[in-house]
Amino acid sequence: MANNEELINKFYTAFNKLDAAGMNSCYSDDIVFFDPVFGLLRGNEARSMWAMLCKNAKDFSLNYGNIIHLDEEFSTCDWVATYTFSKTGKKVINKVRANMKFAEGKIIEHSDAFSLHKWSAQALGFSGWLLGWNKFFQNKIKNGAKKNLLKYMQQA
Repeated sequence: MANNEELINKFYTAFNKLDAAGMNSCYSDDIVFFDPVFGLLRGNEARSMWAMLCKNAKDFSLNYGNIIHLDEEFSTCDWVATYTFSKTGKKVINKVRANMKFAEGKIIEHSDAFSLHKWSAQALGFSGWLLGWNKFFQNKIKNGAKKNLLKYMQQA
């Protein structure tokens, strides 16, 4: 489990430095990632998402902690990212619970859990607060994020 904790520390230390390559070095080749904005991503999609987010980050800071090892394979931790959302210029403080599965010294599964409604209220302002609970609105956010990721991947 010490190895898993070292990997978590390496991942979030790299994230705090906006070092996508360092983050992605913690992932297995066939990483499976999920979060409420991007949905399910596999392999290069997940690695490209981190590269895109790190490249576009503004006024970024990150704190993490509360690392809990559930067993030899699974760990969780909490992290908080503070940044300016580039599309609107609004400040976001995103509180996240990460769940990770490990094998052979790498992260093989990673899911981030947070309130999409709370995120959209901060990132999008009044419309996000008013409509962020609505599945149609949430799907619009998800589709936009996926579209931006695919565009980024094509340009990279």
